Amino acid sequence: MKIEVAYVGRHRQALLSVNAEEGATLEAVIRQSGILVQFPEIDLAVQKVGVFGRARALDATLRAGERVEIYRPATADPALARQGEEAGDA
Repeated sequence: MKIEVAYVGRHRQALLSVNAEEGATLEAVIRQSGILVQFPEIDLAVQKVGVFGRARALDATLRAGERVEIYRPATADPALARQGEEAGDA
C-alpha cells in the first residue's frame, strides 16, 4: 500500500512515498522511508507524529493513501506568543 511521510524541517522539507505492507505501523513506515537519515534531528522518542493533522501513536496501523506527519517541537509557548500579539494590538 502507498503511504506518504512528511516532515517540515527548519530549513527544508520532505514528502516521501513508501510502499508499505498491509498493517504497517507509523514507526515502521517512518523508518522505511529513510527520513530519519535525511533529518537526523528527528527524535521519535520526543516528537509527536500523526496522520492528516491528527496525533497518533507510533504503533498505530496505517491504511493505504494516508500521510504520516512528523511534527517539530514548538519553539515558543503558544500562550506566551498570543500574549505578545495582544500587547501589540493595544
